[in-house]
Amino acid sequence: MHERNHETIPTMTSVNLTIDGRRLLATEGETILEAARRHGIDIPTLCFHEALPTKGSCWLCIVEIKGKNRFIPACSTKVSEGMVVETANDELAAMRRQSLERIIAMHCGDCFAPCELACPAGCDIPEFIAAIASGNDHEAIEIIRQTIPLPGILGRVCPAPCEEACRRHGVDEPVSICALKRFAADQDMADGAVLPERKAASGKRVAIVGAGPAGLTAAWYLLLEGHEVTILDANEKAGGMMRYGIPKFRLPEAVIDADVEPLVKMGATFHFSTEFGKDANWTELKANHDALLITIGASMASKLGIPGEELPGVKNGIGFLREIALGAATQPGNSVIVIGGGNTAIDAARSALRLGAESVTILYRRGREEMPANRLEIEESVAEGVELRLLAAPVSIEQDAEGLVVNAVEMELGEPDASGRRRPLPVAGSEFTLRANTVIAATGQQVDLPAEAAPGVGVGRNGNLRIDAASMLTSEPGVFAAGDCVTGPDLAIEAVRQGRLAAEAIDRFLNSGDPSRAGEPRFNSSYGERDKAPRRFYERARPAARVAVPELEAESRRRSFEEAVSGYGIDAARTEARRCLRCRCQAVDDCRLRDLATASGIASNPAAGEVVEEEYFSIDSAGNIRFEREKCVDCGICVRTIESFTADPAELQTELTANCPTGAISARGY
Repeated sequence: MHERNHETIPTMTSVNLTIDGRRLLATEGETILEAARRHGIDIPTLCFHEALPTKGSCWLCIVEIKGKNRFIPACSTKVSEGMVVETANDELAAMRRQSLERIIAMHCGDCFAPCELACPAGCDIPEFIAAIASGNDHEAIEIIRQTIPLPGILGRVCPAPCEEACRRHGVDEPVSICALKRFAADQDMADGAVLPERKAASGKRVAIVGAGPAGLTAAWYLLLEGHEVTILDANEKAGGMMRYGIPKFRLPEAVIDADVEPLVKMGATFHFSTEFGKDANWTELKANHDALLITIGASMASKLGIPGEELPGVKNGIGFLREIALGAATQPGNSVIVIGGGNTAIDAARSALRLGAESVTILYRRGREEMPANRLEIEESVAEGVELRLLAAPVSIEQDAEGLVVNAVEMELGEPDASGRRRPLPVAGSEFTLRANTVIAATGQQVDLPAEAAPGVGVGRNGNLRIDAASMLTSEPGVFAAGDCVTGPDLAIEAVRQGRLAAEAIDRFLNSGDPSRAGEPRFNSSYGERDKAPRRFYERARPAARVAVPELEAESRRRSFEEAVSGYGIDAARTEARRCLRCRCQAVDDCRLRDLATASGIASNPAAGEVVEEEYFSIDSAGNIRFEREKCVDCGICVRTIESFTADPAELQTELTANCPTGAISARGY
C-alpha cells in the first residue's frame, strides 16, 4: 500500500489580542497599528505610510503593553497571542505631546500667510492670487466668494489690512491684494456671474433686517444652505452704508447692483422702504420665520457736543453723503470745513470739492498717523486739494453776516487713551478761528434702534446690541444680530465676517437647535512677525515694483463723481499677482502634522521665528517640485517613497507631494 503525498498549503494564522478593552482577531505578521486600523481604532502617527516600508521614528504611535510596563511603537511592533494593548491614557498622551513638541521644534514656516490672517473675513488670499497669476479668473472669484460674497464692493472700499501684513514689505512693496480682488470681481461682472449651487430647500425661513454688508453676506450663506431668506431695509435699494454713505467716485452704484444681483437670482426676497419696528412688526416677523437676524447699521451721526452745531449750514457727514447719493445735495459754498479724521470725513471733504467748493479743510484733533481713515484715501484727498489742519479741535461754532466761524484750539498728544492712541490735549493760549460757508461734522456714528422696535433684546450703554459671541444670539430666543449694530461703526470687511458667522450660527440653530461654534483652535505655525522671516526668505524674491493701479489725474477727478480708480487690466493683474511670495503652506488643508498638533491642543509653535537658522533655511525647486527644508521633520517618508517607487518616474513627483505629511514637499505652481 502506497502512502499518498499531501502538499502542505500555507494558511494565515489568526492571533487573539485585546486593544482598548476590545477582544480582536488579528493576522499573524500584522503590526499593532495595522490591526488597530483594520478594526477602526485610531492610533496617531506621522512617519507611517501604509504603502511604504515601516521605519518608525516619530514615536507618536506609541502604545502600552499592559502587564509588561512597556511602551512601544505600534507601527513596527508585531501582534502576538494574548497581547493586551492600551492606545490612550494620560501617560501616553503626555509622551506623545512631548514627542510632538520635539518634532514641531524642528518645523517652521507659515501655515497661513500673514495676509489672510490679517483679513477679518479670512479670505484665502494666496490661492485666489495664484489663480489670477495662472490666468484662471473664474477660479479666483470662486475662492474669494467662499468668504467674501461682495467682491466688487470690497475690492474698492476695503482698507486692506492684508496688505499691511504682506511679507513682501521685506523685499520692496506689498502685493496689491485689494486691486487684484477687484480685478477678479470686475472680470466676473463682465463675463456674467456664475451662481453657486444651493443645497436642497430646507423648509426653514429666515428674516434679515438690514441690507448692508452684514445682512447681504448672511443672506448669501443662508441661501447656499437651502434656507428661504427675506431681507427688509428702510432704504429704497440694497447696500446700506455702502450705497448711501460712500460716494460714487469710490463705489459706483452699478458695482453694488452687480454684487446684489446674484442674491436675487438665488431666491432672496427684498422688501425696501420698510422700517423695522414701524412697517415691519417684530411679533409678526418672529411668528412667520424660524430665525431673525438684525443687521441694521450705525447710521446715526454722533454729536460734536459743542455750542453752535445746530446752526444752519452745519451738517453731519452721514447726512451730507446721503443727500449726494440721493441726488439731493446742493452746492456747499466756496469754503468748507470738515471735522473728523475717519473715512466719512475724507469722503465728505472729497465730495465737497466735487460739488464746487474751492477750499476744503479737514480739522482733526490728532496727527496724520493717528487718522483712522484709509491711508490711500487720505493721500488722494490731499492730491485733490484738501487741506489737513491737524492737531486742532473745534470749541464752538458761530454765525455772522459772512457765514460760519469755527473757534478752535491747537492740540498736543498726551498719554494713550482706551483706543491705544495718544490722547489729544488742548494747548493753552493757542485759540484760533476759521471761516466757512459749510461745516460738516464727521466724528462718529451710532446705532439707531428704538427700544420698542426689538423688545427683549439687550442693548448696551453705547446703543449696540448685546450678543453671545459664540452663538451670535441676542437675549431673545431665535433672534441673532451682526454687523455695526453689534460692533459699533466698523469696516465693511468686518461686517462681512460678522454676517458669515451669523449665517453659520443660524444654520446650526435651524439644523440642531444649538447655534454655538464648536471645535478647538487649529494649530498654526508662523515665521513670526511680518518682517521677521529668515533673511534668505526675502532674498530669494526678485525685486519687482508694485504695479500701479490706473486712476484719473487729481485735477480732473476733483470735479467729477466718475469712478476715480479704473482698476487693473489683464496683463497688469497677471504681473502683479506673480509678485506674491506664496507664504501659505500648500499642504495646510491636509497637513498631518497640523492635525496631530491640533488634536493635542497645541495652538502654535512657541519658538516660531527663532528655530530657523539661515544656513538651515532653503526653498528649492526642481521640475514641478518645491522643497522647503525648514518644514521638514526628517520623517523619512520621501526617502522611502523614492526607494519603493517602481512606476513611471514622471508620477514620482505626484507621489512625493501627496505623501509628505508636513508640506515640506509641494507642487511648484506658477
